[in-house]
Amino acid sequence: MQIQDKIYVAGHSGLVGKAIVRALQLKGYQNLLLKSSKELDLRNQQSVLDFFYTNRPDYVFMAAAKVGGIHANATYPADFFYDNSMIQNNIIHASYLTNIKKMLFLGSSCIYPKMAPQPIEESALLSGYLEPTNDAYALAKIGGIKMCQAYHQQYGCNFISAMPTNLYGPGDHYHLQNSHVLPALIRKFHEAKINQLPTVTIWGTGQPRREFLHVDDAAAACIFLMESYNDTEIINIGSGIDHTIEEMARLIQGIVGYEGDLVFDTTKPDGMMKKQLNVHKINQLGWYPKVSLEDGLTQTYADFNLHYLQYTEETQR
Repeated sequence: MQIQDKIYVAGHSGLVGKAIVRALQLKGYQNLLLKSSKELDLRNQQSVLDFFYTNRPDYVFMAAAKVGGIHANATYPADFFYDNSMIQNNIIHASYLTNIKKMLFLGSSCIYPKMAPQPIEESALLSGYLEPTNDAYALAKIGGIKMCQAYHQQYGCNFISAMPTNLYGPGDHYHLQNSHVLPALIRKFHEAKINQLPTVTIWGTGQPRREFLHVDDAAAACIFLMESYNDTEIINIGSGIDHTIEEMARLIQGIVGYEGDLVFDTTKPDGMMKKQLNVHKINQLGWYPKVSLEDGLTQTYADFNLHYLQYTEETQR
């Protein structure tokens, strides 16, 4: 990418999109195309086509998606399937029609089978059944991956697909029911602390293992891949290290300074018992994460604390 190139970051107001914009700006890229969902409904094909034909982006980071945790995925599967399918279909097709130079499509580690060998290699895609609690979202994302590969095969489009692990960081969503596990835990512990509650309840047994990556590391990986990776096969982005949910909860408890007890609600689903990515492929290319888990969570909690009232108002709407 050249400094003067037009770069469209789809989903720039989301967790990953914001981080990609920050990283691009730090590198000196200023010709960024940014549209909020109110300005451009990515589910509307004609609106997306009009935007692409008018603005003619050179590069596209496809970070727009409807996302959520176990509760949200299980409660709104149709929304997750429809919204994500429409968003990616419209952007991929418009990118082809306007002959962009390159696109990076962001998937998710949930695309992999529930029983895939751990750590999960890229070759595990479509080798088994999906985790039922988020299969609608996963199937939509798999459709996006296959669409990128099909457009490369038929039209020669330089569309690549990256699969990030669980991400966290400043600007996350902190809804207690619909957010991912780390932001939900941060808010739970913070509110338990300020309200002097004796216990905090954690969904499930606390024994599932998850891998986490700071969103600034994920953004750096996306730019690295945009500049150096041109293979149609998917590539994982992660830290290569996993932890139990209980370990994460106790780490966040210490960072927040909550002194009560943890209660594990075993009537709630655990989801996959282990989900760790094999990141050998991207490591071989020369990329490694830089932000440690404790430093990243400390930074994230400081940001949450600073914007707590704003976050609570947003999640109550």
